[in-house]
Amino acid sequence: MDEKAAQAPTGAPGSVPAIVVMGVAGCGKSAVGTALAAALGAVFIEGDRLHPPENVARMARGEPLTDQLREGWLDAIGERIAASVGQGEGVVAACSALKRSYRDRLGRFCPEIVFLYLEIDPATARQRVGNRKGHFMPASLVDSQFAILEPPTADERALTLDATRPVDELVAAAVRLIRRS
Repeated sequence: MDEKAAQAPTGAPGSVPAIVVMGVAGCGKSAVGTALAAALGAVFIEGDRLHPPENVARMARGEPLTDQLREGWLDAIGERIAASVGQGEGVVAACSALKRSYRDRLGRFCPEIVFLYLEIDPATARQRVGNRKGHFMPASLVDSQFAILEPPTADERALTLDATRPVDELVAAAVRLIRRS
């Protein structure tokens, strides 16, 4: 799993207003997103904090979310991204964005979004989620995320990185790829 750029983002170098760090639970979206936002001087949006209480309770019980249950959550993230971009701020959001339709939905709020896909294998994701403390997402749901995962394709504005690399390496690689585009 090397650095891969699906479709290179367009625009002036460094002009990417919105990045969504995506992938299954345990890939490091929050850690990478926080560090990437700091490196870029951007606002960070933690997508998990925007889940409605019903979604959190459902996941805590080990029940995967349906597409319908994700709609309002995706819209809340998209609205936050659009608001930041509208204020002239760069933004990095952590959001699983597992399906193409989810990424398309987020793109309706900000067509310039670039997705940073943190690619990871199921065993490593399960281990990481199992080791987390105080998070509502149980390791039992990791397989359900892989079951619906649609990795970004070549026609999407997406970059793929190996999520097993250290956070600082992932952030440096992401900054390099984003600024090069």
